[in-house]
Amino acid sequence: MKTISSLLVLVVVGLACSSEPTITKDMLDSGTLFDPSLYHPATYLVSKAIPSPTPEQARKPVIIACHGYSATTFEWDEFRSWSNGRTDFYLSQVLLGGHGRSYDEFKASTWHDWQAAIMDEYSQLEKAGYQNISLLGSSTSGALLLELVASGYFASHIKPRNLLLVDPIVIPSDKSLSLIGALGPMLGYIETKQSAAEDKVYYHFRPQETLQQLQNLLTVVRQDLEKGITFPTACALKVYKSKKDPAADPVSAVLIYQGTQTADGKRENVELIDSDLHVYTRLKLRDSVTAKDQQNQTATFTDIVSQIMR
Repeated sequence: MKTISSLLVLVVVGLACSSEPTITKDMLDSGTLFDPSLYHPATYLVSKAIPSPTPEQARKPVIIACHGYSATTFEWDEFRSWSNGRTDFYLSQVLLGGHGRSYDEFKASTWHDWQAAIMDEYSQLEKAGYQNISLLGSSTSGALLLELVASGYFASHIKPRNLLLVDPIVIPSDKSLSLIGALGPMLGYIETKQSAAEDKVYYHFRPQETLQQLQNLLTVVRQDLEKGITFPTACALKVYKSKKDPAADPVSAVLIYQGTQTADGKRENVELIDSDLHVYTRLKLRDSVTAKDQQNQTATFTDIVSQIMR
């Protein structure tokens, strides 16, 4: 998920705008551009690349990497590049339902649709015989994965080894998202400030319907955390949280820490990262990237792999 501009600032402009955005063919929103995983699924999904693994392949760790709201598989491309050439684990980059296609398909999607793509890859890997699966989520996918645990999905499936969350969102930094139910229908959509290059991998326009879905998801997850979420047996959780996150309030990490526990009742790890970026592991197409940003990315990628190899 990228930063959402204040609804309070945009409402006056929104009232004067058309209910439908002006979309150019160079935007992901247009439907002329698609996420590459739709064209070449075997490049992105282990279930497609190796549908019938050998016993040795089936024992290797598999990471299912899931992106945030309005994003695409691009969000984890740098992790794939960093790990290129490694043969000790596999990586699946999942495209969330409704994402990476067109504005209209995004607009019509629900958070259940977004989540269904994760469940589909998990199920396909399980059916193929993979035994060591971990889930890696950024931003909104963090909430989707927490809800998956809270809903009891894994009670009837193989248990994941790890849930690894990068800048998960439970509380938005922009508190005006809570007003989307009242102001959304008047706005119709929100336009995001981003570069032309980012327009090809992130939706430029955010339909108010999807913002309402995001708000609904976060409400469900907050309620789940208040009740308490217990992770499946032998499943570990680690949260990597940017200290100054413009999209996901750092208190999100506190709520996750307080509201989750392992099967044996232990609290899990939260690592605060000295960063002011949201999804600090994605550095491509940023306006500026510091040496510290590069260090944070490399350290986190290294730690993610160390977690799944335990």
